[in-house]
Amino acid sequence: MNEGPDLAPAVRVEHLTVRFGARVALHDVDLTVRAGEFVALAGPNGSGKTTLLRVLLGFLDPDAGSASLFGTPVAHLSVRERARRVAWVPQEELVRDDIPIFDYVLYGRYSRLEPFGGESDADRVLAMQILTDVGLADRAEDGILSLSGGERQRATLARALAQDSPILLLDEPTSHLDIGHQLDLLDRVRRLSHTRNVTVIAAMHDLNLAARYADRIFVLSRGRPYIDGPPSLVLSEDLLGRVWSVAADLRKDPRTGTSYLVPHHLIGDVASSAIPPDRGPVHVVGGGGAASPYLRELTDRGFRLTTGALHLLDSDTETAEALGIPAAVEVPFAPLGDEVRAAHRRFLASARAIVVAPFLVGPSNLANLDDLGAFVRSTPIFLLARPPEPAWDFTGGRATGIEEQLRQDGARTMPDLPSLLAALESALGPSSKPSSASVGTAAG
Repeated sequence: MNEGPDLAPAVRVEHLTVRFGARVALHDVDLTVRAGEFVALAGPNGSGKTTLLRVLLGFLDPDAGSASLFGTPVAHLSVRERARRVAWVPQEELVRDDIPIFDYVLYGRYSRLEPFGGESDADRVLAMQILTDVGLADRAEDGILSLSGGERQRATLARALAQDSPILLLDEPTSHLDIGHQLDLLDRVRRLSHTRNVTVIAAMHDLNLAARYADRIFVLSRGRPYIDGPPSLVLSEDLLGRVWSVAADLRKDPRTGTSYLVPHHLIGDVASSAIPPDRGPVHVVGGGGAASPYLRELTDRGFRLTTGALHLLDSDTETAEALGIPAAVEVPFAPLGDEVRAAHRRFLASARAIVVAPFLVGPSNLANLDDLGAFVRSTPIFLLARPPEPAWDFTGGRATGIEEQLRQDGARTMPDLPSLLAALESALGPSSKPSSASVGTAAG
């Protein structure tokens, strides 16, 4: 499957440096990955894992250094050539069109088609075989939006596999999966690596899963390489203490001999030591899972976040807990009470910017929008654009009216994630919280 010179490594990164404004996301990173190797990228939130993957995909140009695939610089490859060499499974993909799952997977064949050519019978047979392999063949004609988060992640993997590319990049591939499906997906990925010589690079938060499945673990800390080697040498109590500020015990599985870590308490203040003070706080308003992709992305970009008000058991609440993001949380299904609203307002008052995810609004969480009115003239508020479908306002139009008033008072609508990131970079300069005059100017 490999393309390019036989002796060239699948991936080579040399002296790679990437900056976002004044923040250095990656600094002088070197990494070489052989064909057929499974490498796990590990490190705390904001350490540069996703940034490194995006450089390899050609989504980001480095400020210094280089990245190549099978000996060819990424910058020299066309979009089609990159797609033929590398497939991509993101943390979260915001799918708007409810296309059949079979067609969604078939899109992965695009880079293999002749110009102006359509899919062949062989392409369709391959797509159905891959759906069978990931356990979704019985859902082939269902709409992609009908899938759960975990099922959609398997569909995204299936589309990547349909590309038949020799390199597979994954960004937190197990983030929406229960433990059974985590093991199933990583088993499949490891088999691809070892039986079909596919090179796998996966950003992973769970060090124990990384140790179980990866050939190597490459650890980043604050954008710099910390350690690189086989799991048996990388996993240690010292590693978790120095890089994650977590005390842990190192143990071995008596059945397999695999090392694993049992964390038991924090050492010091992780949040204050890991992220520069000028990167927040940014308060993210969400619910029902709508905020999760933004919480992950902004955290990985190095922003300090708060979130809420959310309900216990909400998937956004679970994401905030996993990422260590302070949140105002109410009991399930109840209207937001006075105590939770007071906590929410404290987060809003401390925020240097506010992001509103496209969450569904009903009587129980309308207060989240209502509370923003007191801050719109003093704090930049960014409203993520809502898709035309499905319906989102279940308050008889009150939520729609509040959002429109927020826009009239200076809140800005962001059409997509790149626009939001650019707006936050502009809003969160080294100065303190913007004055109402500067916010008014920016909002125009």
